[in-house]
Amino acid sequence: MIRLSVDQIINKIRNGETFHAVSDDYSFTLKIDDYVHYVCGAVHDGHQFRKELWKNCMHTEYERWFEEDPATKEMVQTHPIVIAGMDSRFEYDLNRAPDSAIYTDAWGKQLWHSPLSKQMREKSLSKHYNFYKVVKALMQKLEKLHGVCIVYDMHSYNWKRWEREVPTWNLGTGNVDQDRFKDSIESWRSILESTPLPNGINSTSKINDTFQGNGYFLKFITQNFQNTLVLATEIAKVYCDENQQIMYPEVVIAVEEYLKEALKKHADAFYQEYKF
Repeated sequence: MIRLSVDQIINKIRNGETFHAVSDDYSFTLKIDDYVHYVCGAVHDGHQFRKELWKNCMHTEYERWFEEDPATKEMVQTHPIVIAGMDSRFEYDLNRAPDSAIYTDAWGKQLWHSPLSKQMREKSLSKHYNFYKVVKALMQKLEKLHGVCIVYDMHSYNWKRWEREVPTWNLGTGNVDQDRFKDSIESWRSILESTPLPNGINSTSKINDTFQGNGYFLKFITQNFQNTLVLATEIAKVYCDENQQIMYPEVVIAVEEYLKEALKKHADAFYQEYKF
């Protein structure tokens, strides 16, 4: 992996170069092993929280971790194109539009002892802006090469906070063309439902049950690229103890191993059906 500026990353994409890079401010990573027709994204995987914000933040490190999506990058890391955030959503949320990307409160609790200065906000939002410059360049390249593309937008959610039974996997499709892509949506739901999980964990999947796919990552790509389907894919945090902050690596690895083949097969089937 090499450290590159945003402009250097974009130039490599435009030139069709393969590379593994971290942005020069360490806010996100991007690997491209091959310019295939699909992308894996994990925008909430990051946990970094810059030190100058620590004293002003009312949320503990654990409270931040609780709302992040740990290990979602690891679940798809073997695929040819993976882009992932390194910073916590509590610094700026890549899955929100710029005007709402910096929280004032989070999940019912005020976030800052004192409002952030304009300088602090701009420092965070510049990272958000640069991430989406790269996303735009990447999707432009892939649509130009393949005509149609698919993006697997990986997230997780805290299932224990729900007072009803919720699925292991939720697929949010509220902001994609559900008529045009209905076959791929349903086949992805079915694939997720068949995930073999250890420790007696039952794998279930539903569409728009707990979340409807309202994230900015999905909306940004969908609104700018008419021939790219983004599948907002949420796994319940059955791969950790969300109350004790304990990871279950055997569950994470089981998901990763299954998706190595299952995700690729789905992406290939999507391309064969919708290419033109």
